[in-house]
Amino acid sequence: MPNLQTNIPLKDHSNFKIGGNAKFFLNVKLIDDLTLGLRQWHEISKDFPKEEKKIFVLGSGTNVLFSDEGFNGLVIKNSIDKIDKKDNIVTVGAGTLISTLLDFCVDSSLSGLEWAGGLPGTVGGAVKGNAGAYGGETKDKIVEVESINLETLEIKKRSKSKCEFGYRMSIFKAEAIDEIITFIKFELTTGKKEEISEFIEDKKSKRQLRHPLEYPNVGSIHKNVPIEKFSPEQMENLRQYIKDDPFAVIPTAKLIFLVGLSGKRVGDAIVSTKHTNFIVNLGSAKAKDVKELIKIIQEAVKQKFGVDLETEVMLVD
Repeated sequence: MPNLQTNIPLKDHSNFKIGGNAKFFLNVKLIDDLTLGLRQWHEISKDFPKEEKKIFVLGSGTNVLFSDEGFNGLVIKNSIDKIDKKDNIVTVGAGTLISTLLDFCVDSSLSGLEWAGGLPGTVGGAVKGNAGAYGGETKDKIVEVESINLETLEIKKRSKSKCEFGYRMSIFKAEAIDEIITFIKFELTTGKKEEISEFIEDKKSKRQLRHPLEYPNVGSIHKNVPIEKFSPEQMENLRQYIKDDPFAVIPTAKLIFLVGLSGKRVGDAIVSTKHTNFIVNLGSAKAKDVKELIKIIQEAVKQKFGVDLETEVMLVD
């Protein structure tokens, strides 16, 4: 039986440790919990004004910044964490942690997701934002994504091509934003357990070495910038920084460093000196501090390079 809770502190559900309260909160582990909880919500909220009927779907909070005022609607925490395997097809609940899926892949000698070693968050969140690193993207091995419409409770199944994956983007961040991802099917390949484990551990080590994991953070704040956004003259100076992500980009961390904002601080929010595309919480940062830093970064990069940075983190009001 789902439990529709009230006035739940969102800072306890965000890696940033920032945010006010959710007016309503629903943690779902089963599809029945979800459908029953949504029916309860629609009954409770039927006379609410439109702005109080909004719903936000939360994974593990590794890519979200909640406002200081909280969320005046319903936050659904997706904790559907089932994993099934048939041959090389793995069906994963959207609330499954990426680390749990990778452990399963190692135990089952399944290859194809090693690039995600050390990636925080849930599989559903990775699908929604088409998370990627080290030349790999979540979409690469996807066969099908199942979702449920939050209003009608209709179940929808989409093939990879219908998910409209792009750079840190999918249909679930656009026209299907009113759906909650429930299950994902991946087609993986059989490999050697030791090699799969070794590749995953290598990626974990690189993240631990390069990322400021000792402080609360939500990963990269901005997307990297495709080289096409820069003029030929600019590229003469930036060419040395090109990396594949999985196409040619200039890392935003490098741009932020070049405009001199490494270590820039507003309140208890600071641009990490270890990885300048991270903003970390030194202890008591507010969402307004982080947003002010984002504004400063975007304006400085725009002034020097003429490009508009796009946020990768989700800003939720």
